Amino acid sequence: MERTIIKDIFSHPELIGREIEVKGWTRTRRGNKYVQFIALNDGSTIRNIQVVLDMTRFTEEQLKPVTTGASLRVRGKLVESMGKGQTCEIQAEDIEIYGTADPDAYPLQKKGHTLEYLREKAHLRPRTNTFGAVLRVRSTLAFAIHKFFNERGFIYLHTPLITASDCEGAGAMFQVTTLDMNNLPKGEDGRVDYSGDFFGKPTALTVSGQLEGELGATALGAIYTFGPTFRAENSNTPRHLSEFWMIEPEVSFLDINGNMDLAEDFVKYCIGYALENSREDIEWLAEMYDKDLVSRLEFVLNNDFVRLTYTEGVKILEESGHKFDFPIYWGADLQSEHERYLVEQHFKKPVILTGYPKEIKAFYMKQNEDGRTVRAMDVLFPKIGEIIGGSEREENLDKLQQRIDELGIPMKDMWWYLDTRRFGTVPHSGFGLGFERLVLFVTGMTNIRDVIPFPRTPGNAEF
Repeated sequence: MERTIIKDIFSHPELIGREIEVKGWTRTRRGNKYVQFIALNDGSTIRNIQVVLDMTRFTEEQLKPVTTGASLRVRGKLVESMGKGQTCEIQAEDIEIYGTADPDAYPLQKKGHTLEYLREKAHLRPRTNTFGAVLRVRSTLAFAIHKFFNERGFIYLHTPLITASDCEGAGAMFQVTTLDMNNLPKGEDGRVDYSGDFFGKPTALTVSGQLEGELGATALGAIYTFGPTFRAENSNTPRHLSEFWMIEPEVSFLDINGNMDLAEDFVKYCIGYALENSREDIEWLAEMYDKDLVSRLEFVLNNDFVRLTYTEGVKILEESGHKFDFPIYWGADLQSEHERYLVEQHFKKPVILTGYPKEIKAFYMKQNEDGRTVRAMDVLFPKIGEIIGGSEREENLDKLQQRIDELGIPMKDMWWYLDTRRFGTVPHSGFGLGFERLVLFVTGMTNIRDVIPFPRTPGNAEF
């Protein structure tokens, strides 16, 4: 008999009255000597299917191994349920136990567990309701991202994970090497000699696919990347990971205004798609963790984002009378508390800030005529702060070269990037969205470590 996915049971009422077979993991077993009830879940939905066992057909000894975590195959008739909390149930005719779970050793028992405890059990936490819901929403959002760009004619470009360039100029990169770390070859100057390394030069895991994305955009018109990126920053905060996924569209012939339009359309599309296709999981997470979640998501969908300059934003913050932990002044790199004040308290809407001081932004951003600011944009969301960062890129070779020289960025290996400005340069723009921050917003979770299956953070590379 072909297996029926539990999610399909609830969306196909015509299955009522038929004999079906399901497979999954036991959440609970309860009952008495006359009748027993098993709550079974196969990961396809937040909902369990109730399995009813008539104890004239089964023995207590047979069911003894059926404890929380045990995996089963159940065959039986699907019938309408008389009990509360479920529309249908399976009257079991036959049960096969695939794998037992010793109740004295299995770490996920029926009682509630803290999210901190579950982070230590990341290999098992997808079996919980919370992480099953989060990971299904994450999957829905990933599909929405590809769907959005595919429908708009973007090319999906795979940019390298191993690179010799530091896109952000921050230097916080994980080195990739095959050299013997216990016996590093040194040159006459005492520095490590990389000539015998795998790539013959220092290489690292990428912090961004943007620079290669610009190469794609200046040939293919509109591209997007969606893949893992790495930051070796020693940041132990609920908003930072050492390994995370990034979405980075890059579009030729697009200015900063078109870039803002694209960013707003993009996040609204993803949120709308998740509400439509993962509603049950989102509503469950709202019930358990954040009662305002659904209304906040719908609020973002139903409102235009406020657009203002960094200078205007700083003025609002300075005149707010609010006491911030970090001082606010023109030239300051805005902190999450500043961003959230603008979004949550002043405008009560998502905000797109533009026109940042060039000193606090990356070398590739297009300079405004005032010589002080660049055509950067940050999209700010409630509870998150910055969710998207982007800009119109500097397409003028002389201006770009001058900025690189000002910052002292070593560009000897970046000739290929500057070639996009030498040969047929075009106005172009793009942005980066940290995927986990989007998942964080849509699920209502408060720690970014809880929206990626296996978090990588300073001191933690388990599983």
